[in-house]
Amino acid sequence: MEIMDTTLRDGEQTNGVSFVPHEKLQIAKMLLREVCVDRIEVASARVSEGERRAVTDICAWAARHDCLERVEVLGFVDHHVSLDWIHSCGGKVINLLCKGSQRHCMLQLHKTPEEHIKDICDEIAYADSLGIAVNVYLEDWSNGMKDNRDYVFQLVDALSTRTSVRRFMLPDTLGVLDPLSAVRHLHHMRKRYPNLHFDFHAHNDYDLAIANVSAAVLCGCKGIHTAVNGLGERAGNAPLASVQAILHDHFHLETRIKESMLFQVSRLVESYSGVAVPANKPIVGESVFTQVAGVHADGDNKSNLYCNALLPERFGRVREYALGKNSGKANILKNLEAFGLELTPEQTKKVTSRIIELGDKKEMVTQDDLPYIVSDVLKHDAPQDRVRLINYLVTTAHGLKPTAQLKIEFEGKEYEAQAVGDGQYDAFMRGIRDIFKHRLGRKFPMLTGYYVTIPPGGRTDAFVQAVITWEWEGKTIRTRGLDADQTDAAIKATMKMLNMIY
Repeated sequence: MEIMDTTLRDGEQTNGVSFVPHEKLQIAKMLLREVCVDRIEVASARVSEGERRAVTDICAWAARHDCLERVEVLGFVDHHVSLDWIHSCGGKVINLLCKGSQRHCMLQLHKTPEEHIKDICDEIAYADSLGIAVNVYLEDWSNGMKDNRDYVFQLVDALSTRTSVRRFMLPDTLGVLDPLSAVRHLHHMRKRYPNLHFDFHAHNDYDLAIANVSAAVLCGCKGIHTAVNGLGERAGNAPLASVQAILHDHFHLETRIKESMLFQVSRLVESYSGVAVPANKPIVGESVFTQVAGVHADGDNKSNLYCNALLPERFGRVREYALGKNSGKANILKNLEAFGLELTPEQTKKVTSRIIELGDKKEMVTQDDLPYIVSDVLKHDAPQDRVRLINYLVTTAHGLKPTAQLKIEFEGKEYEAQAVGDGQYDAFMRGIRDIFKHRLGRKFPMLTGYYVTIPPGGRTDAFVQAVITWEWEGKTIRTRGLDADQTDAAIKATMKMLNMIY
């Protein structure tokens, strides 16, 4: 089964999303080299000079790494303008946008089917002369099949017998299909053209993109189009991670996708696009591998009774157990186990009661809060921080890079540092890293995720929550900080992390 990812083309048609050339190049590299999708669609021809630079850079990189044929560009039936544009960028594959419904052909182009077919054939002949391979999109194909199937057949009959088209790509352009109608239309296509390669391109307007992808697989489509995080026009496209999981687990189909990289590419695209991934989004959401109900944690202790095939380790993640009013003893034990803490049954009961009490008040309880809750409930002294922030100053000024001065205490000794960074927090981190890596000779964790949550409503005096994810010795650590200032919140989260690992 082929996967063609269109994050960099259709995904960029998400409202408010625009990738700059170096971002497109980084995403393209990750999709092709690390995630290992079969093909990527990277741009629409003729859009802008920025797109020209992006496509040129991606094609140059792909040519050096022997994967140029996996890079595709959307082009138009426009008297060779798109083809010349793609050729000038070094591209070798055009996804030619044709009209897959008679209404689009006659009302948008004001042409007869015969005239449109002739124009398409002229474009393909020119592509052949340039050495550019051609796939064709049958735009509005789903409505075309519903309104006038004979038009679609006339188009495909001509292109499949008179041209060198490699793939016929069937888009549900307006997201109007349901699984039953998708099966019906795709059955007609496969019955009439059993030897053609069909791709299916779903849109999620009715929240049916994944269901329709399943229908396409059942009907024998050889390629599926996806977008990272489900980005795309209007309600978006079929999400890459979900499609991969369904193909693997439900249809037992082989793909080249490296599942362990799906979370990383999701976070990269989230960062560059500015579109946050919902916490409950399958596979890549922040909370989807977090068990909340205590009975679930208890079941996991008893032969993993509440686990399914979507094991977090497949996707480079770990299962977590939430702390809150729904926590039971099993949740608490799972979290205590992660810290190496052992309590008596009576002590565990007291800690569980305190966490439920905090949850009832809508207070957020995180794993790194647990040692402090244990100490408070059991009337011990609070844990002493081995790393203590004595003072710090971060500054920023127009035209100058932000700076940080800081002093910490570690194991009873004081250390000072100064640093310059791309932002106030970056400057602070450079100073901290200098102390631990270069002056103390200690390993330092890698920051892999940085998310800020601000309460809605535009309140400038509201607290900001910074959630930072770190990789440390093969484990993922997530710490939170809360403050009215974003930088201070991030610094608090950092100090929590330092006291967890040192």
